[in-house]
Amino acid sequence: MPRGDKDKYTDKQKRKAEHIEESYEAKGVSKDEAESRAWATVNKQSGGGERKGGSGQKKSPQAKQKSRESSAKRAAATRRGVPRPGQQLEDMTKTELMDRARKQHIPGRSTMRKAELIDALRRAA
Repeated sequence: MPRGDKDKYTDKQKRKAEHIEESYEAKGVSKDEAESRAWATVNKQSGGGERKGGSGQKKSPQAKQKSRESSAKRAAATRRGVPRPGQQLEDMTKTELMDRARKQHIPGRSTMRKAELIDALRRAA
């Protein structure tokens, strides 16, 4: 017999467990085993019964939308080679500098050292 009180589960979860249990019993599984498997399946799919409280973030739909938009803008800027806010050229790797120089079509970039790339990028900006 499954342990625990089922009061915390929604009606939908209870119906789902009952349906799964009936399916197992139709296949010849014992009643106790069918019930146990049914609740295990419901728990796996929905994470258990209703939960109140917890540490999830409480953002309004507008705040979530704004966060998504700013995240998308930052990702697009990264693809374009725009530096992250506060990031200095000196803090970038040579590979990042080389990519930026390539996007700005700086000639002779392949033979430049890191300091030379930084100077060339500053002149091009």
